[in-house]
Amino acid sequence: MSRVGNRPIIINDGVSIAQSGKDLKISSNKGEMSFILPADISIEQSADRLLVKRVTDTKEARSLHGLYARLIANAITGLSHGIIKNLDFKGTGYRAKVESNKLILNMGYSHEISLDIPESIAVNVNKNTISVSGYSSDIVGNFAAKVREVRKPEVYKGKGIKYSTETIKRKDGKAASGGKA
Repeated sequence: MSRVGNRPIIINDGVSIAQSGKDLKISSNKGEMSFILPADISIEQSADRLLVKRVTDTKEARSLHGLYARLIANAITGLSHGIIKNLDFKGTGYRAKVESNKLILNMGYSHEISLDIPESIAVNVNKNTISVSGYSSDIVGNFAAKVREVRKPEVYKGKGIKYSTETIKRKDGKAASGGKA
């Protein structure tokens, strides 16, 4: 049984929280996020801490308890420090560039792939690294996953787009494994 929901959430400097009924607004100079809490979940706020509590002890309330605790904690982290995902790409002729609000990728296909960049995130390209940053972990993570989906890493040569923290387990080719059977 997870106890993630029982831990108090520390409210960082520069982040303000406003609650009216079941509406929760978290804001800072980077942006604003809002949540509508379910009926089974309540919030207790002190000066620098936030505690997510269950009103009832049903199975649904227990599952939502941990979920909303993590969603709120991620929102506070994103609005105070920001969320950054780095992607590395490798391959002959693979290029990426940012033009206005589009990320343009040349990844070995016969055409360029253009991805619209959401308003709340910033994308930078430096040599073979694409940096996706913003305050919402959902939006940053989804956009980074879309970029990775364009050309997933290949296990034989290591070509493709991968997260910087991801390790690709390489395979030997046919020649290295012994040839014909």
